[in-house]
Amino acid sequence: MPNQTLAPVDTVRNFMKLMEPLNYYEAEKLLSSDVEYINPPPIGTVRGPAGVRALLEPFFSPTIENEFRILRWAANGPVVTLERLDRHRLKDRWVELPVTGVYEVHDNRITHWRDYFDAATILSQWPAG
Repeated sequence: MPNQTLAPVDTVRNFMKLMEPLNYYEAEKLLSSDVEYINPPPIGTVRGPAGVRALLEPFFSPTIENEFRILRWAANGPVVTLERLDRHRLKDRWVELPVTGVYEVHDNRITHWRDYFDAATILSQWPAG
């Protein structure tokens, strides 16, 4: 990434845009080497870009298309909160999940990412792996 400084909300928005087509290679560039990504149980916490990818890549494998609609956002210094509607097209239907994500950004890199959602809502609609 060039030496330009982005507002934390722009870093997070760019990251979410890269995740729609599951462009892990480019999205990982916006994560710090020690990023912590936290999900509700039973999903749990992973660390580092490789941990994030190891969690998300198999989960998103049945998706044909993803859309992360940002409904509202707020930022206070390095902390960004997004209210999102995550939409995932599977072979036979769309699955939607309301999510609130809280991110912390330093030096154009996401250092902390916690998603809040009802895990049962998405897991009950997801294909068995």
